[in-house]
Amino acid sequence: MKKSFFVLVFMLVGLLSFAQKNKSKTPALPVIISKKNLSHDVYDGWKAIAERNISTNGQYLGYVLSPQDGDGRVILQNLKIEKLDSIPRGADLKLSYDSNIAVFKIKPQSKLVKDLKRQKKKKEDLPKDSLGVFSLNTSTLTKIPRVISYKIPDKAANILAYLSEAAPAVKPSKDSSNKDKKTTPKATKKEGEETGYKLTVRNLVDNTEQNFGFVTDYEIAKNGSYLAFASTGNDSTQKAGVYLYDPAQKQIQALYIGHKKHRFKKLAFAENGEQLAFVADLDTNAKTQLRLPKLFFWKKGENQAQAIADEKNNPASDKNWLVSAEYQPKFAKDGSKLFFGTNPRPILADTTLLPDEIVNVEVWNYQDKRLQPQQKASLEQDRKKSYMAVYNPKSQKMIQLGSIEIPDVQMVNEGNADFVLAKSNTKYSNQHWDWNAREDAYTIATKDGSTKTIGIDIRGNVQISPEGKFAYWFSEPDTAWQAKELATDKQFVLTNNRYWKFADEEDDHPDYPSPYGIAGWSKGDENILIYDRYDIWKINPLAPASATRLTESRANKTTLRYIRLNPEERSIDLGKTLVLRSFNESNKHSGFVAWAADKTTVLHQGPFNVLPNVLKAEKTDDIVFQQMTFNDYPDLYASMLDFKAIRKISEANPQQKNYNWGTSEIVKWKSADGIELEGLLYKPEGFDPAKKYPMLTYFYEKNSDNLYTHYVPSPSASTINISYCVSNGYVVFVPDIVYKNGLPGPSAYNCIVPGVLALLEKGFIDRNRLAIQGQSWGGYQVAYLVTKTNLFAAAGAGAPVANMTSAYGGIRWGTGLSRQAQYEKSQSRIGGTLWQKPAEYIENSPLFYLPQVQTPMLIMANDEDDAVPFYQGIELFMGLKRLQKPAWLLTYNGEKHNLVQRKNRKDLSIRLYQFLDYYLKNAPAPVWMTEGLPMIEKGINQHYELSK
Repeated sequence: MKKSFFVLVFMLVGLLSFAQKNKSKTPALPVIISKKNLSHDVYDGWKAIAERNISTNGQYLGYVLSPQDGDGRVILQNLKIEKLDSIPRGADLKLSYDSNIAVFKIKPQSKLVKDLKRQKKKKEDLPKDSLGVFSLNTSTLTKIPRVISYKIPDKAANILAYLSEAAPAVKPSKDSSNKDKKTTPKATKKEGEETGYKLTVRNLVDNTEQNFGFVTDYEIAKNGSYLAFASTGNDSTQKAGVYLYDPAQKQIQALYIGHKKHRFKKLAFAENGEQLAFVADLDTNAKTQLRLPKLFFWKKGENQAQAIADEKNNPASDKNWLVSAEYQPKFAKDGSKLFFGTNPRPILADTTLLPDEIVNVEVWNYQDKRLQPQQKASLEQDRKKSYMAVYNPKSQKMIQLGSIEIPDVQMVNEGNADFVLAKSNTKYSNQHWDWNAREDAYTIATKDGSTKTIGIDIRGNVQISPEGKFAYWFSEPDTAWQAKELATDKQFVLTNNRYWKFADEEDDHPDYPSPYGIAGWSKGDENILIYDRYDIWKINPLAPASATRLTESRANKTTLRYIRLNPEERSIDLGKTLVLRSFNESNKHSGFVAWAADKTTVLHQGPFNVLPNVLKAEKTDDIVFQQMTFNDYPDLYASMLDFKAIRKISEANPQQKNYNWGTSEIVKWKSADGIELEGLLYKPEGFDPAKKYPMLTYFYEKNSDNLYTHYVPSPSASTINISYCVSNGYVVFVPDIVYKNGLPGPSAYNCIVPGVLALLEKGFIDRNRLAIQGQSWGGYQVAYLVTKTNLFAAAGAGAPVANMTSAYGGIRWGTGLSRQAQYEKSQSRIGGTLWQKPAEYIENSPLFYLPQVQTPMLIMANDEDDAVPFYQGIELFMGLKRLQKPAWLLTYNGEKHNLVQRKNRKDLSIRLYQFLDYYLKNAPAPVWMTEGLPMIEKGINQHYELSK
């Protein structure tokens, strides 16, 4: 073997030498690239595309290219002349409305920041962000140091405003410390989060600047007509207060002058910039527990802002409520109304009590409307809870809209309607065993607060059509869309299940199926556009029997969904061409289709996955979209709206070509009970059907539609990374699973095991080197399978439920909800209570069958898991340990259901693949598997090293 290698090297050297001597006669030889397998140390450099922006004229595209760890960059491309500019460490990108400049933050070098943190440098001594202002026309960059935030108007390009902090003062030398203290100048007011920073307003028309000191908050009108800011003042040229700046006239107007300890926030302009609202706290004692915010209002032509709502003058004075300091005021789009928040007076703690005198007890009451854990999970949100109120500037009348009984209030027609939608689930919130939405819905008049009922105990999410003519919802018990004409109170059933189904046809939960959704409403609320499994239907709410199908794609099993190209669009114009995303269930191809006059035309379609997040320029037909396959990252592609001249314009991860990858394909088989099934099979690059490969089987529910999904190499949050696996010689099988009520475990077995056996028959899988891995619901299924079969040489289970009888009575700590609904109606699919179906709970619980396990298991269960109770992993591990079955439990302290901290993700990746490689590739076992990791070494040693 060595002799052959040296002969090959000698021949290559000779050929290269000959080629150098005969450059004019001999063509250059192709460069031979030896590809590598993916390894854990390459994750950091893999990049993602984020913050995509297209200029209004369609000429420029800006996006951020971010590595998983390290410094990203802003990419700015001229799409017309294919010119590209790249600015290191850029983030938080925006393009000006006139398509002339790009503005973004420039972050400090991540390595430098880490090094300084290791040196225990204080936060104030760490390097700060800069602001980058880049001319798209001249490709020139201006950097502004120590910038905290910036803003530009949404619909104008006249100004740029930013907050910046001063450079730290130079510390006096040791010699200067001995000077006469009497000569030391008096300390001046310092910038800070409480006192504010310097605000700079740059006029982009003439490049002049205006500075304002000690600014705590600022806002720019959407059309750029005004800028408002709040300042704590500098006691000389500028007093504390709220100011209005006119960039065109370069004039400043004081809207309110106050005390330096007054605080102002939540500045909000009306759409045209001619009205402003803000919230003020005028109590100068920062230690006062009871804060009494005031709402101020200004309109063009007035010299000062006026307090319109406070603790004495508010729309719910009979309830003694306060103006909310947490609610962002918002004007109706037409400026006719100002919506703001109120809240009951808070419950104040007795500050005279010592800590050891305070009783901390949770009282769980069977009559509680919400469980105590629910209340704990939403505690901070509840403390900041606001209830909508409205102010009419013309009549100067205020109306309280929301209440304790009806807390959920939403604007209609962007606030222009003379009513709001109000909903309440208060009466049903104590039914914690049912996760389906139940609510009472109302309209509340903004003129007088009068309430009108839409419906009581509606099992569905009530919404209002864009023009405010109809309330509509999907009624779960009826499996039907319904609508109510608000002017007449007439209610209509829009769909039925006689011929077409508008809810999930394949739903296998013991509960109501979910709807496919809607595309939107046509102009004037004339028609609602509703999805079935494949098509779009046009239904007139007043004449639902005349419903028509706009598309005809059921025959070829292609799903069509509307792409909203204008983010500000409220109604769909059926007189124009619509762009739809297509997805074929049979071959998994996707693309874009044009619909016009009841006809569809394929624009772009093929063996790839196009993402629905299409960018369109506001003033042209230029578009940018993303497209991927298993082998290709979802890079950016540009074209016009006709998709005739598509070109790839980004390459996020060119380094991928240096690594072994793989292929993806659809495989089919029958379940043990005769159901036709699909799954995905991933093979390593250079796959040889004559060889025997180890195979990992990963599953959740259904994944076969992800044939063309790209998986970026990254450290694991909980599951295997398919790209890493195939790169390292594994075949990966991802089977679909269909379930039968009461039989979640057997259903998984009946789908997964026959699929694995079918692949074994193909001859290229090693029967002795099979493993399964899953997380959460997948982790449960892993735990169940190893109690029923010894087919697998290893198993990895993340956050598994081992004992349904104990898990049934648990809490999902992230939401505080009871887990009972999980088993009765949701994913666990038992279909009844523990008392109704005790046998099913036991038969589907792996814990009771652990003596049958012969498969080594690696379990992950984190001590702050907010979905699956931590003790479920402990029950599984302790049972296996007691029975002396090979098992390891990984518990990441402080982590929830899936790992978030990158250091922990990297650790899990190393341990997971060391475990799999040991059992499936005969690799040496790491020390943490053979000898463990003693608590005394926790955080010091990891014992990844391989045993001798």
